Amino acid sequence: MPAAGSPITGPLARAARALVQWPRDHVARLSGLDETAIADFEAGRASLDAAAAGRLRLALEEGGAVLIDEGPDGGVGVRLKFNRKDARAIGKWENEGGPVGDDDV
Repeated sequence: MPAAGSPITGPLARAARALVQWPRDHVARLSGLDETAIADFEAGRASLDAAAAGRLRLALEEGGAVLIDEGPDGGVGVRLKFNRKDARAIGKWENEGGPVGDDDV
């Protein structure tokens, strides 16, 4: 996970907002930013200063977005954080497929 100071890009912010399924006006209220400023940032028409970008990032992270920094295993991205209920369900699915067998056709 990127450090709190890692920059967020417009396309990444747009993707994170889509994943958390929040309208732009909701993100604007949570981050204290103008809705138009967020729209322009997401579209690449404007930039945000570091403080504003940090507030936008925190708002999206509060919604469950996990911003992924570029690293040796891949590039920048965003995913949803699993909640405890989802994590328990995934744990129950482990080994549900039965014994491992040959898959040669």
